Amino acid sequence: MRHRRVIPAVARRLTQLPPYLFVEIDAMKEEMIRKGRDVIDMGVGDPDMPTPGFILRAMARALRDPGNHPYPTNRGLEDFRTVIAQWYRRRFSVRLDPATEILPLIGSKEGIAHLPLAFVNPGDRVWVPDPCYPPYRTGTILAGGRPVSVPLLSENGFLPDLGPLTRGASGVKLFFLNYPNNPTTAVADLAFYRRLVSFAHRTGVPICHDAAYSEIAFDGVRPPSFLQIPGAKEVGIEFHSLSKTFNMTGWRIGWVCGNAQMISALAKVKSNIDSGIFQAVQRAGIQALKDPRGHLERMLELYALRRDLLVGALRKSGWKVTPPQATFYLWAPIPGKGNSRQTARQLLEKAAIVATPGVGFGAHGEGYVRFSLSVPTGRLREAARRIQRLPLWPPPSSA
Repeated sequence: MRHRRVIPAVARRLTQLPPYLFVEIDAMKEEMIRKGRDVIDMGVGDPDMPTPGFILRAMARALRDPGNHPYPTNRGLEDFRTVIAQWYRRRFSVRLDPATEILPLIGSKEGIAHLPLAFVNPGDRVWVPDPCYPPYRTGTILAGGRPVSVPLLSENGFLPDLGPLTRGASGVKLFFLNYPNNPTTAVADLAFYRRLVSFAHRTGVPICHDAAYSEIAFDGVRPPSFLQIPGAKEVGIEFHSLSKTFNMTGWRIGWVCGNAQMISALAKVKSNIDSGIFQAVQRAGIQALKDPRGHLERMLELYALRRDLLVGALRKSGWKVTPPQATFYLWAPIPGKGNSRQTARQLLEKAAIVATPGVGFGAHGEGYVRFSLSVPTGRLREAARRIQRLPLWPPPSSA
């Protein structure tokens, strides 16, 4: 007896998704490892340093408390929301209502990906920066929306040119932005945020700002918050994460704050999808936000050391690299005429170094490669030696 095939075809929305960037990178890396090469992975931004001990101790206490074991509330612990509000006031001088203007998330990526489900109908347009963190685009597609690229160009400091957007704003449902920026490392200042808030009020396009890297900055730079601008809470929200600031990527904890109506809509989506953050993780998050400075200062010193090592090595090999003021990435323009995929493959084949091709972040990322500084310093020194042993760029194959 022949059995009838019953597994359905995948939904069209899945066929519209671009290949997730790091899946391709992992395949390349695994191929090299199978060949016996000593691969240094500078592709994915996952901190190599452990979560600080004071957070681990808070987590251990919370795990022993049976009160943290049931389903959490979808809105998050009141104590956690209160500490977030206190941190925002200390860090940015921004006042937030813990009851209505803050929503804890299972990592900021989760909230970013779910947000379009609250506001985007099939066919609606959403502005996404190009290049960008992929979930801005993929979250829009999964909600049935149509991502529209907004170029981030070096000649504009990798900030969007808001002027031309005004003419095409009608019907745009959301505008995703991210500063300090992944992958370009650009930092936006308060002057840009003033223009952005004014733009949002004029056009009626809500702003969704991702500030996950606000605390990873160097050389005296202190990236501001979009919400510092008067009127910002009327037109948008801001996402934050403990992942990069406290080396907690696997813990999955972040939040969104700002406009109460937008947060309420996202909370409604989440109430039908997930059950919130494990309460013990929220207790650890409370401790993280109460006492961050000593940990941050040590971590930033280490990232600055790594940044300078890699910038020096790349410059000696013919790359014209500007030291970033924020994030733990280098956004390196490729010497010569090679494209980003070719260059990433050459780095892997000739030096066993994994770097991320810029085109994976969008068409306007072509011509760049992103290096992550989140590898142990000894391994980064070895990567620097390998880069300096390469022939001066561009290689003959891409000249």
